[in-house]
Amino acid sequence: MKAFLFTTLLLAPLSAFQAADTAASRDDAAWLREKGQMIFHDAFEREEDGNLAKAIGNGWNSATADRVPQIKMADLDDGILKIASASKEAGHAAHIHHEAGFTDGGAVVRFRFPGLSKSESLQLGYVDRELKGVHAGHLCYGILSQSSITLIDHKTGVMNLEVKKKRDDYLARKEKLPADFEAMLNSKKVVVPWKADHEWHELVLVTEGDEMRLSLDGKVLASHHSEGYAHPMKRWFSFLVPNTVWIDDVKIWKVK
Repeated sequence: MKAFLFTTLLLAPLSAFQAADTAASRDDAAWLREKGQMIFHDAFEREEDGNLAKAIGNGWNSATADRVPQIKMADLDDGILKIASASKEAGHAAHIHHEAGFTDGGAVVRFRFPGLSKSESLQLGYVDRELKGVHAGHLCYGILSQSSITLIDHKTGVMNLEVKKKRDDYLARKEKLPADFEAMLNSKKVVVPWKADHEWHELVLVTEGDEMRLSLDGKVLASHHSEGYAHPMKRWFSFLVPNTVWIDDVKIWKVK
């Protein structure tokens, strides 16, 4: 019995380490290629047509461009989509989206922070505008700031209309959120440290069941489980850009 207990204690930590190593070492770009079907690809090898919502072409739509038609927020230059948000003038960060349509799958994006503005960041993820009970259909996102990467479930978190109203009511009264409510909100996201630079990177953002994972240059940097990630229809893939980001290539894959 003692030998059995000793062996069990030795094996349990190893299993945990092995699970962590498996998540970190997996290649989600390869998973998409091997298990999925590419349903969209854009290398941006063209010129934009003006400044309005559909100016980028190839099915892209900007939810904010028509607010400031006199300002160019999306410039196609030598195969690069250069986004420069007129956030102040539009009253909203640049929001650019494309049809997707999958349960499990994801997007592969080549991007760069060009260093043209302070605190450059990139939010990208999935939306279902047909979903009721969630603000603007926001489902889940990966967010890259200058110092961290966040994965967040909006569907069952802060964008759920009931949750949002409760949170907004507390904030309007300038009251502290109850501990259990704040803990619930915190459980809907994970934040990991990351230092931004001005190099090109390949980003992969996938959902598989109730898990979302974000990889950079072939390495999983963040993984999180939350029920909102399992939403059965990611209808849109979207970028939310408050300042400047360059996008070189986008592929959307459907696994199921």
